[in-house]
Amino acid sequence: MAALSRRDFLVGTGAIATAPLFAGPAFADSPTGMPLHGLSAFGDLKYPVDFAHFDYVNVEAPKGGTFNYGPSQWLFNQNPYTFNTLNTFVAKGDAPPRMEICFDSLMVSALDEPDSIYGLVAKAVTISEDRNSFEFALRPEARFHDGSQLTAHDAAFSYLLFKEKGYPDLQLALTELSEAVAVDDHTLRLTFSGKQSDRTILNAATFPILSKAYFEKVPFDSSRLEQPLASGPYKVGRISPGRTIEYERFGEYWGRDLPVNRGMYNFDRLRIEFYGDRQAAFEAFKKGEVLFREEATSRIWATGYDFPALNDGKVVKREFPSEKRPAMQAIAVNLRRERFRDVRVRRAIALCFDFEWTNKSLFYGLYARSQSAFERSEMKATGTPSPAELELLEPLRDKLPPEVFGKAYTLPASDGSGRDRKLLGEARRLMTEAGWKPDGRALRNGNGEVFQVEILVDDEGFVRIYSPWVENLKAIGIDASLRMVDSAQHQARQVSFDFDMIGMALLFNPTPTREGMDGIFHSKSANLPGSRNLTGTTDPAVDALVDAIAGARNREELTTVVNALDRVLRARLDWIPSWYSANHRVAFWDMFGFKEPKPDYGFATETLWWFDKDKAAAIGKG
Repeated sequence: MAALSRRDFLVGTGAIATAPLFAGPAFADSPTGMPLHGLSAFGDLKYPVDFAHFDYVNVEAPKGGTFNYGPSQWLFNQNPYTFNTLNTFVAKGDAPPRMEICFDSLMVSALDEPDSIYGLVAKAVTISEDRNSFEFALRPEARFHDGSQLTAHDAAFSYLLFKEKGYPDLQLALTELSEAVAVDDHTLRLTFSGKQSDRTILNAATFPILSKAYFEKVPFDSSRLEQPLASGPYKVGRISPGRTIEYERFGEYWGRDLPVNRGMYNFDRLRIEFYGDRQAAFEAFKKGEVLFREEATSRIWATGYDFPALNDGKVVKREFPSEKRPAMQAIAVNLRRERFRDVRVRRAIALCFDFEWTNKSLFYGLYARSQSAFERSEMKATGTPSPAELELLEPLRDKLPPEVFGKAYTLPASDGSGRDRKLLGEARRLMTEAGWKPDGRALRNGNGEVFQVEILVDDEGFVRIYSPWVENLKAIGIDASLRMVDSAQHQARQVSFDFDMIGMALLFNPTPTREGMDGIFHSKSANLPGSRNLTGTTDPAVDALVDAIAGARNREELTTVVNALDRVLRARLDWIPSWYSANHRVAFWDMFGFKEPKPDYGFATETLWWFDKDKAAAIGKG
């Protein structure tokens, strides 16, 4: 869902530290009353209780060097263009990407499994007989960076704080948390209401643990350029507000030898430079001021990689496969504004975007047209509804568009001319049907109001991409415009839902949860500032299908529910799908080592790669 980081805030399991541990079967069938070293949504855990390290790491990787890069994924209130706070767990302010790397959690994910978590701060977890309570045994050696012990009191405090004041992604996941109690210094019990899904704990157990002592002195929702006391493998080093941040590997990190951490966190320093636009960042990369770059601009990928360092073999340009995770890149249409609530209006707006021309003329053919909220995965709906999907959809028929019961709604391809008369004619017809009548060159409603739409962007590249769309909208009588603002204003307007249309790219968990979907599609998040429900969707049928995710007993059932949800979202078109790529397009100075193949469910370069001093010396970067 939102673009996530190296650990996706996954955490460890706990129960009674002296009890024997058992390799856990599928979480839904996991035994109660005994400590488990890990949890999995479906299927057996890959790694046994005595595993030494994850398979995708290099345990012999040397430590050292600096990884100077621009992150392509971020969480919560993080902003890749600037920052004005180091508190990344609230909606207020702009935090730098990767602040989460400074914090430990109860458990962490395995990047080669779609739905498993293993103990970090927590050594084991015991599930209550009614499966509503989870008792975590915390490792007594866990420490904050100041040497103070990390205890169950800190963990309980953190969960209650997030439930009350955390970023919406944190708050919503803890909606059904009824109690977070420190039974003693090393035993944490999380109790849920009984309305949570089976997989709620797999999300909640990965949240960061904060220092109770620190936040009892410092207001949690304040914007401060002071790192909160943390416990993870890195700490904040040098910062230049809005320009640079360095994360320094913490030499006394308590958890460095745990199986979930071995072979990871190899760089002594992670350095992120902030640039106002993508072109400036690319120029810095060409000069060697930035050492790793994931290319998000097709024009640069197709035409810009012709500079001395690359031609001399000092820079490597290559592709890595994308993760096996559902992905959505789309434009959100703000349904809080009445003029966008008629689906015919949204379809008309979508028909004016000529992807085929854009891909040929601006993207150099590097992208595919997105049609789904869950692209690149089996959770994308195809064909007509299966019998299992119809069991979910039929009871909701009176609340659903008729298109849901036919072939999955697909936006038509254009003739590639940039101004397909047939599609523009259909768009104008839909607007007229929706009550917006032609009046000269404008479309007006019964009150004489002109239909207006503004697309909000924060990068010059999107001005180039969306300007032809704006011209097509104008051609059918819509008063359309683009507004480019700086990244801080863009984020503030997104958080407060102050826009007509805005872009968003989301990467979902490999095993989507109800809690994750709540924050994007469910009515409970429509008016929660900072939520990912940018469209303001409040549809009882969508709510029912999101709620149904909680009841899926296996991956097949989960896929069926999400397929049905996808059909409804595509027919509604609150999110207008745009484009996607099947691969990561990256370039880097040839001074790093990494293990191949990359894991299927993460691309964690800053935590899995390492500095190769011989390679660096060979290209003059030693």
